[in-house]
Amino acid sequence: MGLHREVEARLAAQLLAGEPEAFDRFVEHFRTKIFHYSWLMCGQREDAEEVVQEALLKVFENLADLRDPSRVRPWVFQIAKNACLMKRRKSVFAPARELSLDDHGSHGDGADRELQIADGGSLPDRRLIQAEQRRALDRAIAALPESYKSVMLLRDVEELSTAETAQILDLTEDVVKTRLHRARVSVRKTLEEAVAAGSGHPGETHGRD
Repeated sequence: MGLHREVEARLAAQLLAGEPEAFDRFVEHFRTKIFHYSWLMCGQREDAEEVVQEALLKVFENLADLRDPSRVRPWVFQIAKNACLMKRRKSVFAPARELSLDDHGSHGDGADRELQIADGGSLPDRRLIQAEQRRALDRAIAALPESYKSVMLLRDVEELSTAETAQILDLTEDVVKTRLHRARVSVRKTLEEAVAAGSGHPGETHGRD
């Protein structure tokens, strides 16, 4: 178990034990994670904010169902996924249909490529670069079809295992691996195109995938 998962397990155990300050620490820890996941999945800040509230409410209403504190992260994201699905069904922002990566000719042939960024000489502050890279990656992930985006968010962003992701999304592990691979290839392609164009704004010239 990674360090963050150990911290979360202790936090969940404290919450289950009824420690007074555990509630606030739990909310502080998971609020941003759930919001980031929900924003990229739902596509709208307003929807994501409502998902955070609904998911955290469900977490505390069903806390007794958490049998193993070490599994608190996948348990929380199972609840967040369900809350996000319910929100998308009701949201005016939800797309009429889900598109496939094939609809836009993305490279699903397994041709993995590393993102190469040339040395630009004098560089801006590293924190600004990292922030822009984070935004660029978020835009690339947000442009994925929902079925691929959900896998990539849980596996690569939240660092859940293949088995945990498969359980949350009700998929086989092989399907999770396939979708994750294709999502990674598509995101790399989007980022490479943005770097090649010198725009720094992936996805803006391609519309919504």
